[in-house]
Amino acid sequence: MKEIRIHARAGQGAITTASLLGYAYFTKGMYPYAFPNFGAARMGAPMNAFVRVDSKPVRLRSQIYEPDYVIIVDATLMRGFNCFAGLKEDGIAIVSQREGVEIPKLKAKQKLYVIPANDIAMKTIGRPLGNTALLGAFAAASGELDIEALTASVKQRFSGKALEGNIQAIQQGFDFVKNIKK
Repeated sequence: MKEIRIHARAGQGAITTASLLGYAYFTKGMYPYAFPNFGAARMGAPMNAFVRVDSKPVRLRSQIYEPDYVIIVDATLMRGFNCFAGLKEDGIAIVSQREGVEIPKLKAKQKLYVIPANDIAMKTIGRPLGNTALLGAFAAASGELDIEALTASVKQRFSGKALEGNIQAIQQGFDFVKNIKK
């Protein structure tokens, strides 16, 4: 079983991100389980979303404490929380770049990718919601998903200009990480 923890603030689309990721895994014949966790239900409050995926039905319903992957939608959360807590020894972290936020060092085998997700989103979607760029980056960094699975997921959620912009954001996030890995 693979486990993914998403860190964001309420209103930044973490639940949508988890849902899109879960659906992308579903299109590949896997069994995903995506769910949110938040305390004070107000815009801007720190929250998490989680995705578990396996080749057999997922029955575990607790929060994810030792993720294989961490996606950080809002890097300012790292100022008050250890977003990397429990990240597995060979885990991968995808972080949306934020000016003035220092990113801590990870363990030797862990990988960190810092993506200008909001910049990509502004160019492709016209709003600073870099979630789909982060999903593209996740696919490239992890090798777990391909562009087609993410595109299918976005197509079932969006339409019109939002669909086109999000597909472009996925591709640009994917390409950004592929260029780093070269």
